[in-house]
Amino acid sequence: MILTIIVGFLSGVAASLGLGGGFVLLLYLTAVANAGQMQAQGVNLVFFLPIAALSLIIHAKNGFIEKKPLLPAILWGVIGVLVGSFIAFHIPVEWLSKLFAGFILILGIKELFFPKKENKKDGGAESKKPSNR
Repeated sequence: MILTIIVGFLSGVAASLGLGGGFVLLLYLTAVANAGQMQAQGVNLVFFLPIAALSLIIHAKNGFIEKKPLLPAILWGVIGVLVGSFIAFHIPVEWLSKLFAGFILILGIKELFFPKKENKKDGGAESKKPSNR
C-alpha cells in the first residue's frame, strides 16, 4: 500500500511537470500491481483529472497559459476522449495492449532519432515566460 501511495504521488508530480506521469502509473499498475490494461487505463484517466486541474491552476497563476487556444484545446480534448473511449471499448483488450505498446515504441523512436528543433522565432530560448494574451 505504501509503494502504491509513493508511485501515485511521484506520478502526480511528474504529470504536473509534463513528464509523463500517466505512463509511469500505467507501467506500475500493469507490471507491478497486476491490474488489467483496461482497469489501469481507467485508473489513469481518473488520476489525470485532479492533476490536470491542479497543474492548470498553478500554470495560470504563473502566467504560463495562453488564453486564445485554451477553449479549442479543451473542446477537441473532450471530443478525443469520447471517440477514444468508444473505440477502446470496442477493441479486444489484447489488441488495445498491442496498440498502446506500438504507440509508445513509435514515440520512443521519434524522441531518439528526431530531436525537437529550436524555435527561431524567440531565439531558441525555451525559458522565456510566454505573454498572457
